[in-house]
Amino acid sequence: MRINIQEIADEAPLGAFHWQVLLWCAAIVLIDGYDLAVVGVALPTIITTMKVDPTVAGVMASSALFGMAFGAMCLGAVADRWGRKVTIAVCVFLFSAFTAAAGLVGDAASFCVLRFLAGLGLGGVLPNITAAMTEYAPKRTRSLLTTLMFCGYAMGGVLAALTAKQFIESAGWQSVFLAAGLPLVMIPFILKFMPESLPVLARRGDRAALRAIVARLSPAMQIPSDAEFVIRKDTGSGQGGSLAELFRDGRGFSTVMFWIAFFTGLFMMYALSAWLTKLMAMAGLSLGSALTFTIVFQVGSMVGAVFGGWLGDRYNGKWVLAGMWAVGAIALTAMAYKMSYEAMFVTVALVGATTAGTQALAYAYIGQYYPLAIRSTGIGMASGMGRAGGIVAPIIIGVLVSLNLPLEQNFFAIAIAGAIGAIAVALINHDVSAAERDKKAARVAYGPA
Repeated sequence: MRINIQEIADEAPLGAFHWQVLLWCAAIVLIDGYDLAVVGVALPTIITTMKVDPTVAGVMASSALFGMAFGAMCLGAVADRWGRKVTIAVCVFLFSAFTAAAGLVGDAASFCVLRFLAGLGLGGVLPNITAAMTEYAPKRTRSLLTTLMFCGYAMGGVLAALTAKQFIESAGWQSVFLAAGLPLVMIPFILKFMPESLPVLARRGDRAALRAIVARLSPAMQIPSDAEFVIRKDTGSGQGGSLAELFRDGRGFSTVMFWIAFFTGLFMMYALSAWLTKLMAMAGLSLGSALTFTIVFQVGSMVGAVFGGWLGDRYNGKWVLAGMWAVGAIALTAMAYKMSYEAMFVTVALVGATTAGTQALAYAYIGQYYPLAIRSTGIGMASGMGRAGGIVAPIIIGVLVSLNLPLEQNFFAIAIAGAIGAIAVALINHDVSAAERDKKAARVAYGPA
């Protein structure tokens, strides 16, 4: 008896196994989010303590993003070939150990080197956990579960801001970096409890592991002793991790549009992650009040991620994503104008929902666009190309700050990125996506719904 394990995963009822995968992925995103946000919340103090100008501070904030570009492109493809679980564990080690080490140095050059090494893990882990979540999540709740997972990123940002408010003034900026080393204790548990990639298990011929996963996905299913587990055929040419696969079957133009969209999305995300606290302080707020707005931003991003995921499961995710980025561009433009304290709270929350929160939907959408065998590669390449936007964003905003231009110029620069991202997503050919092909195959096999 042949059992198509991916079809079972697509149609499985939501159960304990899915919540376990979500919990592990969200926990990893949380510590990833903490490690990314920690520079932004500490940046005003680092500038004062190390006596660096805003341009150098922008380079320091971007140093991890250089590593993330390499990590996303290389470790995404490595996982498609050699396994996801070990790759995730390696990534957690890299970003936890080297972020903690960055808290032990006192000069900008050493700080940048250690943050670059941490960035290898930060960039490599996102495509892998996104692929894991979209691989196991049922089709009808895939976007929602993936964006729920990405709420961990915002929670990590909130945790970084709360830790900074509690400890920076009393223990120095180094304290929030040293705390980043605590997740190292998670690595043995990741290796034991995280599920492996289905195509990897199939290529290895690990029938015992596949049988165990099927039993957890569909507990009521009777599995014959002679069952043969297969992965559906529409998962690429079989060359897992091949870059050329991203440009086949009509995907080439859309692949480039994804790269542009991720560039602009990550530009907005990292510009705000690195500089929002400082920009709020430049607007006349105390450090404590500025950190409060950072928390509001992160809470808004969680709401935006969940709401965007809910919409993405009910409507065409392409247009939901493009629309939310367009709203983000408008909200960022509004940030350039004076408003009441209460209106600023609402606007910052909306900016969080439609920038960092919408980036979670971008990962959910691309995770359903590419076939399973090249999913980590597709996500990793888009994320890696997008890291260029994340790299230049803190530097560009740092230059603008050092030029003492009006505050609104910073927000205008970020808003332009949102508008470009919305246009790029609108140009993606959704008809050749794996999700759309699944729908067409189902209509052929079973007739119209």
